[in-house]
Amino acid sequence: MVAEDQPDEDRPGRGERGDEDDREEDSTGRSRRAVRATYDEIAGHFASTRAHPWPEVASFLEGRSGRLGLDVGCGNGRHAGPLAERVDRVLGVDASVELLALARERAAERGFADAFDPVAGDAAGLPVRSGTVDLAVYVATLHHLPTRSLRRESLSELGRVLAPGGAALVSAWSTAHDRFDASADDPEGFDTTVDWTLPGGETVPRFYHIYAPAEFDADLAAASLAVERSVVSSGNCYAVVSDPDGCASRDASEREHRR
Repeated sequence: MVAEDQPDEDRPGRGERGDEDDREEDSTGRSRRAVRATYDEIAGHFASTRAHPWPEVASFLEGRSGRLGLDVGCGNGRHAGPLAERVDRVLGVDASVELLALARERAAERGFADAFDPVAGDAAGLPVRSGTVDLAVYVATLHHLPTRSLRRESLSELGRVLAPGGAALVSAWSTAHDRFDASADDPEGFDTTVDWTLPGGETVPRFYHIYAPAEFDADLAAASLAVERSVVSSGNCYAVVSDPDGCASRDASEREHRR
C-alpha cells in the first residue's frame, strides 16, 4: 500500500494476488485494488504536498546503519533519501506505479538514484528475501490495508525480511487523534474513509483503518515482532520493532528444507 502523511492535514513466490485483491475487502467494500487505483489517481498532487521526511523517521534512523534499507509504502520517496544516507541500498516498495515513478524522479533530483530501487509490490507479500533488511520504515501505510488479517500478515512479512539486529519503524493513524470521535482508550479502532481534494475540487475517498493503541500493540504481538518501543505521538501510533528470532530460526528452517 502507499504512504500517507501525518494527520494534520525478493521474496520469491510472493507478490501480487490478482483477483484475490477484489475478494478481500473491508466492511466499506474498499478492495486492495481500489486503494491502489486511488493513489494512482491522486499521485501527482499527493506527492507535491509530501516534500519533507517525518521527524520521527529521522529520530529512528539516527545512529543506525546497515547494508539494505526498506521503505514499505514509499510513496514519492521522501523517506528513501534519509534511508539512503544510512545504508548502501534502499528498496522502495509501493503498490502505486504512479507514485513509484515520482519516487524515481525524486531520487534522481536529490542524488540518491544509484542507491534506490523502486519496486511495485504489496506490503502483505514483500518482494524481498528473508533476513536481509537492516533498516526499514513502514510509516502511514499499514492503515490502508483493508482487513485485519492483511494488516497482521504485512507485519509478519516485515519481521520475515528483517536481518538479525535489524530494526523497523512502524506507524499508523490512531484513535488518539483529535479529528476522530474516538478515544485512545478504546479497545479497537474502526474503518473509515478520508477524502483527498484535488486542485479542481474533486474529492477522492481513501480507505483508512484507524488504530486504537491497544489494537496496534496486539497486532504487533500477533506478528511475533519484538517491540523495542511503542508510543502515541501527534495522533499516530509508532513502534520500533525487530525480528525476535533473528537468523537462527531461518537457518534452522533452511537446513531442514535441504535435508
